[in-house]
Amino acid sequence: MNLLFVTSEFVGLAKAGGLGDVAAGLPSALRRLGIDVRVLMPAYRSVLAQLPDVAWIGRLPGRGAIPSCRIGETRLPNGIILYLIGAPALYDRRGSPYCTPEGQDWPDNDLRFGRLSLAAAEIACGRGRLGWSPDLLHVHDWPCGMAPAYLRWAGSTLPTIMTIHNIAYQGNFPATYCRRLGIPAAAFDINGVEFHGEVSFLKAGVFYADHLTTVSPSYARDIATADFGAGLHGLIAGRMGQGELTGIINGIDESWDPARDPHLPHHFDAYDLSGKRANADLVRTGLCLRHSDGPLFGMVSRLVHQKGLDIIAEAAHGIVGLGGQIAILGLGDPEIEHMLSKVARQHRDDIGVLVGFNEPMARRIIAGSDFTLMPSRFEPCGLTQMQAQRYGALPIAHATGGLVDTIDDNETGFLFSELSRDGLIGACMRAFDIFDDAPQRAAMQRAAMARRFAWTEPAMAYASLYARLTRSVVPVEVGRAAVTESAHPLPRTRHRAPIDKAIEVAAA
Repeated sequence: MNLLFVTSEFVGLAKAGGLGDVAAGLPSALRRLGIDVRVLMPAYRSVLAQLPDVAWIGRLPGRGAIPSCRIGETRLPNGIILYLIGAPALYDRRGSPYCTPEGQDWPDNDLRFGRLSLAAAEIACGRGRLGWSPDLLHVHDWPCGMAPAYLRWAGSTLPTIMTIHNIAYQGNFPATYCRRLGIPAAAFDINGVEFHGEVSFLKAGVFYADHLTTVSPSYARDIATADFGAGLHGLIAGRMGQGELTGIINGIDESWDPARDPHLPHHFDAYDLSGKRANADLVRTGLCLRHSDGPLFGMVSRLVHQKGLDIIAEAAHGIVGLGGQIAILGLGDPEIEHMLSKVARQHRDDIGVLVGFNEPMARRIIAGSDFTLMPSRFEPCGLTQMQAQRYGALPIAHATGGLVDTIDDNETGFLFSELSRDGLIGACMRAFDIFDDAPQRAAMQRAAMARRFAWTEPAMAYASLYARLTRSVVPVEVGRAAVTESAHPLPRTRHRAPIDKAIEVAAA
C-alpha cells in the first residue's frame, strides 16, 4: 500500500504543536507495518536549513493566485521519504509554520496552505514526475483541508482520510478568496467549502474526505456536540451516524523513557525513583525555588486559553499554602504569560515560570515533577499526560477528550469534572494525600510508568482503516482505539448526503 501523508508540521524540522509529533511518529510506525508512507510538507526556511541535500525532482503548476512550485525529495534517517514543496515566496521566511515572529497569522496563509493542499491533490493524481503515486491520501487539520476538495474537483476517486487534531482551528477566509484559491463557484455552498459566509479549509476537508478521524474516541464524541463542535457539529454528527468518523488515540515517541532519556541528568525507573528526586532538585535550582520536601507540580504547555492557565493562577495560592511548588514552562498568549509571571512574583520561592521552550528543560520538569497540571478546557488527545505518566509525574487533569481515554482516575492520575478553581484544588488535595502516603504514591507511579503509549496500536488501527478504504489486505488486527467503524469495506466513491440531511440525522 502506498500512502501520502500530508502535514504542515514535523517534529525536529518545523513544529508548533502536537501535530508535529504525530507527523513523525505515526508514519514511522506505519512503515514498520509494511506501508510505503511518504510525507509531504512545505519547504519552510527552517526545514531547508536542516536538510541541505534535497533533490528537486518535479514541478507543479499554480492555480488562481496559488503560485507554481517545485517538489523536492529527501530520505530521513528513519528511512521515510519526505517530499518538500519549494515555493520561496510562500515559505522562505522567519517565524512559525503559521505565524510571524511577532505571533500574528501570516496574511497569505490561504495561499501558503492552499499550495500545500493543491500539491497533495496533484501528487495523488500522479502529477509532478515523482515516479510514485499513492493509493490513499491522509491529510491533517485545516492547513491540508482543501486537498480532498481539489482531488474531487479533479474527478479523482482516490480515497482520502482527514484527521482533525483540533476543531477549534479552522482556517476560515473571506468569500472573495474563492477565485485566488481556484475554488469552483458551485463549491461555495453549504454542501461544499462555505461556512458562515466564509471559505473554511477545515469544513472542506470534513465535507469532501471519504473518512474522518480524530485523535481520541472521547474527542470524536465531543465534536459531534454543540458544546465542542465549533459550529461543525451537525456535519460531524452526520458523518458519525454514517460510520465515517473514527477516534484513534495518538502515541508518543519511544524516547520518552526515564531510564535512558539523554536530556535527563539523572535517570530512574519505577523501582528506583532517586533519580527523579535529583531531577526535581535541579528544576528547583534552575527556577530559583527554595528547597522543599513537598510535592512539585509541573506544567509544560502552550500558554493559551484552552489549557486553563487562568484556573492554575486562581488555584496557585491554595497549592502553595498546602506545601506544594509549581514549575511552568511554555510560550503563547502574551496576556497569559504576563498573568503567570505576576503570580510567580507573588510566590517567588515556590512558583517558577519560564516563558519559552526548549526540549531538555521540558523533559526535566516532567521528570522532576510529582504531579502534572492539565486543567484543559478541552483536549482532543493530549501528549503531555502520556509523557508525564511514563515519568511518574501523575497527571491532575480535567475530565475531557483524550485525557479521559488515557488517565485511569486514582490509578495513574487524578481526573476532576468541575472546571473551576475549586475543582482543581479538590483534585490537588487528593494528590497531596497520595504524596503523604509513600506506599500508595509508589504504587500509582509504578502503574503510570508501566503505560507505554507506543505508536504500534494506533498504527494498526489506521492500517485497518486504510485497508477498508482501499479494499486492500493488511495483516494486522485493529487496536481497541476505534470508537466507530463501518461494518463493510467503504467504496472508493460515495455521493455525500447534503449537509442539511446530515443535520437532520444528528438531530434525530
